[in-house]
Amino acid sequence: MSLTAAEMSLAQIARTLDAAAAEAGEIALRWFRPGQKTSARTDYKHGGSPVTEADLAVDAYLAQRLKPLFPEAAWLSEETADSDARLSRDAVIVVDPIDGTRGFADGDPRWSVSIALVR
Repeated sequence: MSLTAAEMSLAQIARTLDAAAAEAGEIALRWFRPGQKTSARTDYKHGGSPVTEADLAVDAYLAQRLKPLFPEAAWLSEETADSDARLSRDAVIVVDPIDGTRGFADGDPRWSVSIALVR
């Protein structure tokens, strides 16, 4: 039996987010090449920031994994269009699917999957 977000303790929420980040990291690792350019397709956002297919895959995975667990929470991700609807929510899931995309794309191991639940 799984708990709803309202029934979870802070420790349980932290473990859930940690597990989701680890699973998302495994997805990103499919494209990561230490010391080499990523095998992921790389595009550029307005302003010149890179976004890889790994960023988008991790973002999609996290949305699928976390939104059902925290249905009361809005979604704010670096790779998803923002909505003012989040301003009326008491909780927001904040995600940077690959924090350090530029380094990730260049084979630098200093990147992470960043997730927070803000209430």
